[in-house]
Amino acid sequence: MNKKYFYIILDNLKTIFYALIIAVLIRSLFFQPFYIPSSSMEPTLLIGDRIFVSKYTYGYSRHSFPFSLKIFRDRILFKEPKRGDLVVFKTPADNRTDYIKRLIGMPGDKIQFIDGKIKLNNEFISRKKINSKNLLIRCGSSNLDADIFEEFLPNGVSYKAVYKKTGTLMNTDLYIVPKEHYFFLGDNRDCSKDSRYLSSVGYVKKLNLVGEAEIIFFSNDTIISSMFRFWNLDKSLRLNRFFKKLWY
Repeated sequence: MNKKYFYIILDNLKTIFYALIIAVLIRSLFFQPFYIPSSSMEPTLLIGDRIFVSKYTYGYSRHSFPFSLKIFRDRILFKEPKRGDLVVFKTPADNRTDYIKRLIGMPGDKIQFIDGKIKLNNEFISRKKINSKNLLIRCGSSNLDADIFEEFLPNGVSYKAVYKKTGTLMNTDLYIVPKEHYFFLGDNRDCSKDSRYLSSVGYVKKLNLVGEAEIIFFSNDTIISSMFRFWNLDKSLRLNRFFKKLWY
């Protein structure tokens, strides 16, 4: 092989290698993109939303890095998440699957659903019903007949939550969040697998926190357009959701 071409190929390989290293560092230390595949966080997050998640907000653990490499035994530079944060975490069932839910319960908190309302530390979370006439809520591929409430957490954070008009989860056992664990709920209350399901999600260790959802950078309705119906892409774009911030 001509030496000139050899050095050109070598330089290109070096460039690709350095680019990969930079990409991994950005993904591990700063921001990582995620795709929303389910309706469990409607109306806050919709199927087809693409979001950026900050990796530094809560410090770093092995789950901050690709393949959850066991670089750290615990979290470093840890900062306590806030009640109401939208958090990506590795589900405790397999320590691999990424979930995004809303943080409701802090370590030591007592949480219970009574008559379809959330009781947090012996006080019901304040809420008010809002007009949902023109708001379509999904549960999988079906539309959900639901009421939408604005809920107000004790620290002042508010958000919209959805409850089925009939058949909503009315009552649960009392949940007591263990030390260094957190309790998460999906905003689409009756279409979310979350900390209420102790065998599959349950209480989430602080080690399993991946990061905080910061912004929606792209969104399209996958029912209107998908990789198999790409010609409808322009009709499926939700331009009003582009660069929508998710933090308070």
